[in-house]
Amino acid sequence: MCSHQSSCPSAGRFDRSDRSDAHIVSAHPEQGWSLLCDGAIVFDDTGALLPDGQVVGPHRVPAEQLTIAA
Repeated sequence: MCSHQSSCPSAGRFDRSDRSDAHIVSAHPEQGWSLLCDGAIVFDDTGALLPDGQVVGPHRVPAEQLTIAA
């Protein structure tokens, strides 16, 4: 689906590193999602919907790992 060089990995192997290789085709920040060139839809909460219908849940940091600014 994508035509940029070097080509991104398929959406079937979707993880954080793959996501950064695909280019945004259509961004909708007011709605909280973007369409990538590999056909995946990524959401602001770090979740995704893959072209084959698979759902990738959000990757949230456990609360105890968050730092609080003083």
